[in-house]
Amino acid sequence: MITVRELKKKDPVTKQQEKGLDQQEDSPMDPPAAYEEPGKVEMKKEDMCDSLQAFMHDHEGVLKVVAAFEKGIVEYKSNGYKLNKEINESFGNFFKCLDDDLLPHNRKEEKILFPVLNQKLIVAGEHSKGPKMVTAIDVMEDDHVKFIQLGALAFNLLGLSSRIADERSKIFVLDTAYETSRELIELLKLHIYREDITLFPLAQKFISKEEFAAIQKQMDQF
Repeated sequence: MITVRELKKKDPVTKQQEKGLDQQEDSPMDPPAAYEEPGKVEMKKEDMCDSLQAFMHDHEGVLKVVAAFEKGIVEYKSNGYKLNKEINESFGNFFKCLDDDLLPHNRKEEKILFPVLNQKLIVAGEHSKGPKMVTAIDVMEDDHVKFIQLGALAFNLLGLSSRIADERSKIFVLDTAYETSRELIELLKLHIYREDITLFPLAQKFISKEEFAAIQKQMDQF
């Protein structure tokens, strides 16, 4: 959580006053887009090592399932929450992917890649300047926890709705399931974008060939 002291240091309005009008920065009325990544390392997928390409390959499969789930949940709400075969299939595939593919993928990142990369980021000065050094790894691991929380909430709300007789209560639960699902979808897409475009190029930049060989060996045994 950001403290008041940290907020004062990062407040874009204060920073703009300090720098003057001739040094324009991001405005709170015109904030940078979520997918803008200042300072990112430009690197093609094919220029990365095999272990990073394997993680990116996993992401491609997850994004296809997420896209189908997004289409399904939007159609489900727009047609008055009436299930059909395609919608039901998109829901089933998504939650199966979450359990069988994404969570094991995240554990592999957390146990094998992240500890090495976190140390590299700290040594390179790629961390927050507060008393506790926060790196991109902390942000990514926080996202992993949110995936579990939002996924469990969306799954349980969708299941609960089928057992509610009162129509108004049922719609309230379904609306909440819809909003939770949309939040999870957007978080997944942004998280994967940040790993592919920012984190993995940094890993390729800071981790040595010998260290990547050790990482690959651990991934093969995972």
